[in-house]
Amino acid sequence: MREVIKKLVYKILEKSLILTNKERDEVELKKKLKNIIPDLTHQYSTVSIDMNNSYVVNKMRGQHTFQMSLALKAVSLLTEKKDVINIVDIGDSSGSHMIYLDHLLEGKTNTLSVNIDPIAVDKIKAKGLNALLCPAEELHLHKNGMKADIFLSYQMLEHLFNPIDFLHSMAEKSSCEYFAITVPYVYRSRVALNVVKYNQLEKTHPAEKTHVFEFSPEDWDLIFQFSGWEIIYQDKYTQYPKSWPFHFTKYIWRKFDFDGFYGVILKKNDKYSKKYLDW
Repeated sequence: MREVIKKLVYKILEKSLILTNKERDEVELKKKLKNIIPDLTHQYSTVSIDMNNSYVVNKMRGQHTFQMSLALKAVSLLTEKKDVINIVDIGDSSGSHMIYLDHLLEGKTNTLSVNIDPIAVDKIKAKGLNALLCPAEELHLHKNGMKADIFLSYQMLEHLFNPIDFLHSMAEKSSCEYFAITVPYVYRSRVALNVVKYNQLEKTHPAEKTHVFEFSPEDWDLIFQFSGWEIIYQDKYTQYPKSWPFHFTKYIWRKFDFDGFYGVILKKNDKYSKKYLDW
């Protein structure tokens, strides 16, 4: 009986993901991404995506579609039309975002993926892409990694011990026009640290598994501005639609996952950061 209920719940959640994609008018973009990368099995280093599990696949496709819509929006905002757009993806686990963008922008990209995980870096390089083995917090020490028209960071900030220092270093020492970021969308800020909550004593590192801070959009907005940025564009992707009755799946999502993801496009602005003398 328990298995039957579990399957029913996942069917309901899968339906909510599909309805969200339609509601956001991103069905065509989702199809394009699927055609570019049909197999997402090795998206991560620590777990494999079961391509026979339609719920898991729809969840991943929905996230990627949201992330690419944000990246394309950042590209559209560039003040100068360029023959080649330089893009650096901080926390890239597989090169998927870079492959998507190269196809969507018809090869007019010069990309670099950055990750602390050597497995991820090797995987990306094996696809013929540029990758740098480096903690996000030390990226400012690598000059080549700090030159970009657009920086991307998808579900990475919540893994950092000090996201404010990282964001400030990027604002002060990088060369970019925009920074596109997504983080888990939670309606109330919290400290995650499941390694402590659930007494997980095996050795780990921030890549993929360990969330430190999970802030609400309102608190992230304060951090972005304090760190030396202004918000040019923002979007909330919920894994449930606004329409009845599937809107109420938000309570299931909150219990077992996240409401969705919060995305912003940032531009440098030291209005607040320059007043903080300790930096």
